[in-house]
Amino acid sequence: MIETLINIIMNFVIIFFLLAGTFFILSSSIGINRFPGVFTRLHAATKAPTLGIFSILIAAFLFLYGDHGIVSGKLLLAVIFILLTAPVTGHVLSRAAHRSGVKPYLRSRNDEYKEYLQGKKK
Repeated sequence: MIETLINIIMNFVIIFFLLAGTFFILSSSIGINRFPGVFTRLHAATKAPTLGIFSILIAAFLFLYGDHGIVSGKLLLAVIFILLTAPVTGHVLSRAAHRSGVKPYLRSRNDEYKEYLQGKKK
């Protein structure tokens, strides 16, 4: 009885993580197509997929652990790798784009990074 209840709860948790991951990846793909500038697209291309891939890998880990009793170290290493590298990659790409002369899509904001670089050169 209790084991069946635990399996049902585990399945709902797995379904939740899969749906959350799907939502984040879908919203990221929509954001990449809809956002106006390079920097906003980079934001959509790094933040949401990181959460999406994290959620899907956690769901896979829980599925393997719950149904087959397998503790997958490879999935845990993949989660750590994605959480460490995706935001750093987005930052490096945005910095390289800014330094190569790509102008940010600004409405009423200042280009603070440009002001920082100018202040640093003085």
